[in-house]
Amino acid sequence: MEDDASSAEFGDNPFANLPMFGDLAKALAGQGPLNWDAARQFAAMAASGREPDGKDGKAAITEGNVEPTVRIALGDLARIVELHVRDLTGLDTIFPEVAPVTRTVWAQRTLEAYRPLFTELATSLGRRPSPSDAGDEPDPLAAMMSNLSQMMAPSMMGMAVGSMVGRLAARTFGQYDLPIPRSDRALMLVPANIDQFATDWSLPIDEMRLWTLAQEMIGHTLFGFTRLSEQLSTLVRRHVGAFRPDASAVAEHLSSLETDEGDPMAAMQQLLSDPALLLGAVQSPEQLALAPQLDAAIAAVVGSVDYLVDGVAARVIGGDALRIAEAVRRRRFEASPDDQFVERLLGLQLTQEQVQRGKTFTAGVVDRVGEHGLVNFFAGEQPLPTPAELEAPGLWIARLEL
Repeated sequence: MEDDASSAEFGDNPFANLPMFGDLAKALAGQGPLNWDAARQFAAMAASGREPDGKDGKAAITEGNVEPTVRIALGDLARIVELHVRDLTGLDTIFPEVAPVTRTVWAQRTLEAYRPLFTELATSLGRRPSPSDAGDEPDPLAAMMSNLSQMMAPSMMGMAVGSMVGRLAARTFGQYDLPIPRSDRALMLVPANIDQFATDWSLPIDEMRLWTLAQEMIGHTLFGFTRLSEQLSTLVRRHVGAFRPDASAVAEHLSSLETDEGDPMAAMQQLLSDPALLLGAVQSPEQLALAPQLDAAIAAVVGSVDYLVDGVAARVIGGDALRIAEAVRRRRFEASPDDQFVERLLGLQLTQEQVQRGKTFTAGVVDRVGEHGLVNFFAGEQPLPTPAELEAPGLWIARLEL
């Protein structure tokens, strides 16, 4: 009887007998697996460099509307790049309008573009443990904390997702910096980031803009192939849907902290700065089994995009094309763990080793069938290579030629 009373007291709503908090609990319970209002607010704050209280942070980014002269310049450059992308790929691709946007606009639109993925992620992380996992005699206090955690999870997820998309917006050039499909009807560019990168690396701004346009148009071309887009999207969805929450992860890591040396509060702060840990995002056996297939797919796509972008850039930029490519790809590998968190959650392994695998695969394909052949094979049935095919491009070609 005592256990029944405890269960009733600490049920699904631990604040049921406290009217004010009970209403709050009901509101939290009705927000779905991810609080999108929180996601949008934190994305805007991170993208613009503002602190949660609305004040400008020390590293605040000055946001303003994109200047009309920048829009006109990018439009003129886009027409030049389009011709060379069509010639290199052998396709008469119709490209959408180039849309220069601010960091905040990019963040908001990206949240919407990836909404199905983030919802799937939140759903997988919001699963309750099965009764067998909880044991036969659950601790009433632990049960209350578990229910409280369940209610807070959508808000925590919204804050985490919004923050990481906002951080991504503060450094991205366009919408295909992440090599996954999206359904935007325009090619979004962030001129402030492009121009700042050019300045930081002493690169001509127009040449950096040309390079970015080439990357966006090549990405649009490949992800315009329905079968490739669907196959890759399915792999990413399977990955984010296979997370298994681990409510004990934080406690276990806290108990392992070494407090004898150094500052224990600093160590704890560093530990809790890991969003994957706070969200309980623990890699599951299903994800481990899927990883080789997803890794091969991403490596092939990134390797092919890089190769084709280099080909277009060499035509429209000339000698500086290689210097720009090296700077951009070095930036890719030197991103901070916080900036790479979106990639980790989506299962995108963009390490130097993975990119090199993709580069070798692409070179092997082009040696056999040329650039047009490479592009045409990505338009085929089940076009993404298996792990074995990534290491032996001839196998991929033979399968798709059947």
